Amino acid sequence: MPAAVLSPPKNVPHKSPLPKRALPAGRPRAWYIAHNRRLKSMRLVIALLDAGVYEPAQAGNGRIRDAAERIGVHEPSDTTCRMVRTLLVHGR
Repeated sequence: MPAAVLSPPKNVPHKSPLPKRALPAGRPRAWYIAHNRRLKSMRLVIALLDAGVYEPAQAGNGRIRDAAERIGVHEPSDTTCRMVRTLLVHGR
């Protein structure tokens, strides 16, 4: 392939991460717990995909917890590990 095909376009602006915003006030505590669990699960799925784990059968609790330690988040619960495996199934 020519080198011009492999290089990124020059006129596309670089996107920076979105700034963090405060969560909406006034929701029940269970909503915040579920919301944060979903965010953590998504971060863990991305880390596992980057590590080459594409199947839920490859993602045991130990492997998910190792990924959590590697990316610097608190150790996930069994419920969060189950959610990570569910996201791997539905992400296909």
